[in-house]
Amino acid sequence: MASTEEFLKLQIKYLKSLRAIRARSLKVYEKSKTNQLNHFEVDFTKLDNVIDLVISLIKRDYEDASSIPPHSRWRHFDVGGKPRVQSLIESWEGQCEPVEMTRRVLDLFVVSVLLDAGAGATWSYKESETGQTFKRSEGLAIASLDMFNTGFFSSQEDQPHRVDADKLVNISVDDMAKAFQVDNIHNPLDGLEGRANLICRLGESLKYHQEFFGGAAKLPARPGNIIDYLLEHPTTQKPELVVKLDTLWSVIIDGLSDVWPPTRTSLGGVSLGDVWACEVLREPDAALDSTEHLVPFHKLSQWLTYSLMEPMNKIMGIKFEGVENLTGLPEYRNGGLFVDTGLLTLKPVSRERGLANFKGDNLKNEAVPVFEVDDPVIIEWRALTVILLDVVTNKIKDSLDQSLVLTQILEAGTWKAGREIAEKLRPKTKGPPISIKSDGTVF
Repeated sequence: MASTEEFLKLQIKYLKSLRAIRARSLKVYEKSKTNQLNHFEVDFTKLDNVIDLVISLIKRDYEDASSIPPHSRWRHFDVGGKPRVQSLIESWEGQCEPVEMTRRVLDLFVVSVLLDAGAGATWSYKESETGQTFKRSEGLAIASLDMFNTGFFSSQEDQPHRVDADKLVNISVDDMAKAFQVDNIHNPLDGLEGRANLICRLGESLKYHQEFFGGAAKLPARPGNIIDYLLEHPTTQKPELVVKLDTLWSVIIDGLSDVWPPTRTSLGGVSLGDVWACEVLREPDAALDSTEHLVPFHKLSQWLTYSLMEPMNKIMGIKFEGVENLTGLPEYRNGGLFVDTGLLTLKPVSRERGLANFKGDNLKNEAVPVFEVDDPVIIEWRALTVILLDVVTNKIKDSLDQSLVLTQILEAGTWKAGREIAEKLRPKTKGPPISIKSDGTVF
């Protein structure tokens, strides 16, 4: 029989794995089929309506479904049809080799994704170059790009286009507020302090995990050195440059584990990150040390994984083996789609409890339930979202093209549908049907 210490190690390893995300979320989904959930009812007769909506958007925006790009941070940088990242890469041609270009883009994408939690309905950002104003994910992306271009994340004065640990650990909340054009009265940003703390912890993680991020001697650790670790890893196939997804996942889930707030779920003193207790899975006779009720999502870690694969593929031709193990992202656009279409409905008691938390007398016509990130409502919602995205993806592949993959359907379909239906139903806030109080580190 395994010792308590060995048991904990095995549970920690499992709850950090990709396979645990689907497995635990599936347990929640199965309970929904017999109305055993505490907070949601599922009307499976509405599933076809969701699929028809997503397919209509894909056909509207893409003549050839196979041309749909992957769901990644890159899309947000290109808002307004301006190829900002590609232009940046082209500006480096002749200055550095493709591997250094990749390091730089990975530097940018890591900080940008980690800063990509919900900004709130009122915050906006004015781009320095164009004077255009952007909100939400696109606004956060453009802000982080401007910060990157001006050397905000670099300790090397002669090289602004880098992100390194020495600079990150010294970034303050005030620095972050100024860079994001925050005004607490007129332009507040949700989770500002959480974002600043997360970036500081990123700097500490880069320093601590030299095996992943160390790179060249005497230079500060940087996120982009991931590329060197992957290229040199013994499981990477050469010269084909095929990287096992599990290798990249290990860098992100283990190398960046200290980034997440220490208040998150932990086992044996080890913080698990985006892992939460789901009461509907807790058995009454379960042992005190049981972890069967814990549901992992690792949303930002998966979003980061999706986002880092694209530049490595585009710049260096790297391919990844095992991408199918990633899940759909359990965030408010994908999840909001299922609520706004009536597939998911909050049970009355939970809805009333959430509505009591809503603030905004001038927005009463668009009042939505509001919950903390660790509320049992949110955990059930996210678990259902993971599996429903799989269900929708499989049915869309049957209807359109079997070669389509989940990341394409997230990009062209579910995420976009969730945003567009929210804009129609709640034109003032354009927010989701269920609101989460953002701490700047999850959504």
